[in-house]
Amino acid sequence: MPSLSHCCTTWILLSLAMGVAAAPKAHAQEVRESRADPSGNEKSGKTRALELGAKVLQGNAPVARFDVYLVGFHPMKDHPEEQMTAHHFCNQVNEDFAQCVLFDGNTADANLTGIEYIISEKLFASLPEAERQYWHPHNGEILSGQLMAPGIPDAAEQSLMKSKLNSYGKTWHVWKTGHHGAPADTLPLGPAMLAWSFNRDGEAINDMIDERDRDMDVDTSGTRKKRGALTDLAKPQTGVDALKGKFGRPTQEIPGVAENQ
Repeated sequence: MPSLSHCCTTWILLSLAMGVAAAPKAHAQEVRESRADPSGNEKSGKTRALELGAKVLQGNAPVARFDVYLVGFHPMKDHPEEQMTAHHFCNQVNEDFAQCVLFDGNTADANLTGIEYIISEKLFASLPEAERQYWHPHNGEILSGQLMAPGIPDAAEQSLMKSKLNSYGKTWHVWKTGHHGAPADTLPLGPAMLAWSFNRDGEAINDMIDERDRDMDVDTSGTRKKRGALTDLAKPQTGVDALKGKFGRPTQEIPGVAENQ
């Protein structure tokens, strides 16, 4: 797991640079939400020795950069009731492009379950029309308070979410690890699943949100109130209505979240 202390330190420095006198939050609560333990035998002594040698002699430069930690929720676009909590560890490559690896927790034994690429509205506008069907909008995740960056100061988290407003994500999940009562696969089976975003209240399973908040000691409703200050900056986005009416229960509009007509 990338160093949350490193991440927290980075954002504290950012807060100071912004002139914000805010105390940092405690480090993010550790949680493993998976119900899947991968099939296979215990590691042998030989395997452990090889791992130790690799740790000493080899570098980990590509993964060391994935030091921004986000937690949110994803429904699968073709199966909206198949929903999961996604722990993102991200590398902000440049101002317009980030790449993330997804896990089913933030502990050392969490399983790798997918990937997400995040692009700005500028890069989204450059995509061919046929490609845009794969990219979900982020304003609903942000303004609802569902997407969080645990363990950094409130002011820094607000600044981070402001920078992600109007952005888009392309997400593929490759392993069903048994979230929220669903059966767990002990190996990543079947095709990759294209994930989407929640863009209306009532779409996400309430128990999933409550479980995340309880396990990680965070507050979605309180965070949502703070994010209200960002509403006027939100622009209509493509894909907001992609799952409209597909959840079999009443839903409500989120202020500031609208389809780009």
